[in-house]
Amino acid sequence: MKEKFLFWKTGSWTFALLLVFPILAIFVTAMGNSDDVFSHLLNTVMPTYAFNTVGLVIGTVLLSLCFGLPAAWFMAMCRLPGEKILQWALVLPLAMPGYIVGYLYTNWFDYAGPIQILLRDIFGWQHVSDYWFPDLRTLGGACFVLALVLYPYIYLLVRAAFMEQSVSLLQSARLLRCTPWESFRRISLPLARPAIAVGVSLVAMEALGDFGTVSYFAVNTLTTAVYDTWLGYSNLYAAAKISAIMLLVIFFLISSERFSRRKQKMFQHQCDNDGDYKYQLTGWKKWFALMWCWSLVGSAFILPVLQLGYYAVDYFSQSWTPEFQQYSINSLLVSVSAAVIAVLLGLLVNFYRRLDGRGLSQMPIRLSSLGYAVPGTVLAIGVMIPLTSMDHLVNDIAISLGLGRPGLIFSGTIFAIVFAFVVRFAAVAIGSIETSLTKISPSLDMASKTMGYGSTAMLRKVHLPLIRRGCLIAGLLVFIESMKELNAALLLRPFNFETLATYVFNFASDEQLEIAALPAILLVAVGLIPLVLVNRSLEQKN
Repeated sequence: MKEKFLFWKTGSWTFALLLVFPILAIFVTAMGNSDDVFSHLLNTVMPTYAFNTVGLVIGTVLLSLCFGLPAAWFMAMCRLPGEKILQWALVLPLAMPGYIVGYLYTNWFDYAGPIQILLRDIFGWQHVSDYWFPDLRTLGGACFVLALVLYPYIYLLVRAAFMEQSVSLLQSARLLRCTPWESFRRISLPLARPAIAVGVSLVAMEALGDFGTVSYFAVNTLTTAVYDTWLGYSNLYAAAKISAIMLLVIFFLISSERFSRRKQKMFQHQCDNDGDYKYQLTGWKKWFALMWCWSLVGSAFILPVLQLGYYAVDYFSQSWTPEFQQYSINSLLVSVSAAVIAVLLGLLVNFYRRLDGRGLSQMPIRLSSLGYAVPGTVLAIGVMIPLTSMDHLVNDIAISLGLGRPGLIFSGTIFAIVFAFVVRFAAVAIGSIETSLTKISPSLDMASKTMGYGSTAMLRKVHLPLIRRGCLIAGLLVFIESMKELNAALLLRPFNFETLATYVFNFASDEQLEIAALPAILLVAVGLIPLVLVNRSLEQKN
């Protein structure tokens, strides 16, 4: 029994350290000798990159709050026609890749787009100097587009917080003749601050790590600096230094979020059987709420999907190509591989935690989950550093043994992409399996040991049948996230290897999204699956 326990312990710590090694490699490389390229960037364009990054994060967060907070209040505290459909529909924009929405909006609102053509026909304008129209290919435009696809983070968390608030507080506010606005401002909003802080941190980290949208809008940020430094200057050390700066910013965001809610606690929750707390909106207030919510859904999801559907039908013969089929197989291969490995890792660290039970056994879970907070572009740098060193070591050993040079067997194959996806999304599988395991009574473990089951037999015959659904959900979520991941795939893909995400981005960058509309719709459809799971879980809780 002790030997088997040692196996689980050794395996958990080994794989946890392997997953955290890319993050450590970034800081170790960044603290090395000074680099001329980094010094040049620091003295020339780095201040602009930093300013754009800060502006992008702040602008996206503020706009996401403007979009998500009112929608969350309307859905949680007001009675509206079709609210059951709306509360689902408001989450759908999260499935839309930002760079696809950005391409469609610039296509609609450019000088040669249908919106400006219609305005010129209506008002008789002849030249661009005859009128003013906002330019979307700016920092503000990037903030707007990212806010459209990221506001559901704030909407989901704040709506759940509103629905968990005490009914007695809301009823007391009505007895004191508080208007809905006063009740929102003085009671609901302060109580929802922890959820708002978490939502803001998620939006900030997503905006900080975005590459596709800012690259298409030609807004230079720290993320694009990492990409350009590696591929443009072929300098991995300077890219590592910029990546280390981004990791410090992410650490600051996470720490600030936790610090902001360190003393806040919630002891009273809403009663499930008390349903008279919602406000019945009438007149212009009802129509304003409906227009606000449906305009978000329409502008961020319905209109883009309709446009993609039109492109997919009109350009079907050009889209349905052997390349599209091959790239679909590529995405399927790397995503399934990452999902299987992540689930096995989740089982390993969680089962070790269950067998040990001491506080230190929690560390492999925490270490294995660190990669989820790291942007894909930064993570690609961290993955490439150790894999490149391993390739050099293997080649040197092979040459010394007279076996010839095997080439890039780690950094130049799909191994790099799969490893990056596992590091990035292992936290998703670990969290899902951990939730399933905690629902199993410890008495089953004791009964299994009484019957003479070892740890491996207990996992196989007792736990696995009970957590099968959690494992399937964990694998599905990792598979979906891997299918959509763009940043890491762009930097780590081997030569002549594309995934659906990189395939769509390449066409969007070349102003040819019409041809890639079919794979884009496939990516959006795949991205809807976790949203359905999240909404169902929220409905079960409420």
